[in-house]
Amino acid sequence: MARPLSAMQELFVKEYLVDLNATQAAIRAGYSAKTANAAAGRLLVNVSVAAAIQAAKAERMERVEIKADDVLKGIVRCTTKAEDAEDYKTALKGLELQGKHLGLFTDKVQQEVSGPNGGPVQQVFTVEFVKAKASDE
Repeated sequence: MARPLSAMQELFVKEYLVDLNATQAAIRAGYSAKTANAAAGRLLVNVSVAAAIQAAKAERMERVEIKADDVLKGIVRCTTKAEDAEDYKTALKGLELQGKHLGLFTDKVQQEVSGPNGGPVQQVFTVEFVKAKASDE
């Protein structure tokens, strides 16, 4: 069950919808610029925050009366026009967007990880020693 959001989490959701840039949204919401990337990652996987983002996106789509079908139809229409005009750069961009929608391409996402106060991550190794039992011969 989703927990109520804190004031900063609510502001993060609002700011995230501006440009879908989680790090910048975290900074604008008042999180430290030094640790904003890590905070943004935690916020995006927080069940309550993720649910609030989805609800806000759905509300915005309803408010502006736009549906995913409308966007996809527009991409197809523009791609076709670009192909007819032999504007292959634009046509390829349209095809790329259509391919992404179909899951044909995946973007690699690299996430930075930092340790305390934005410093390096400390690696801790545990070594276990087992005392050999002497045989009774």
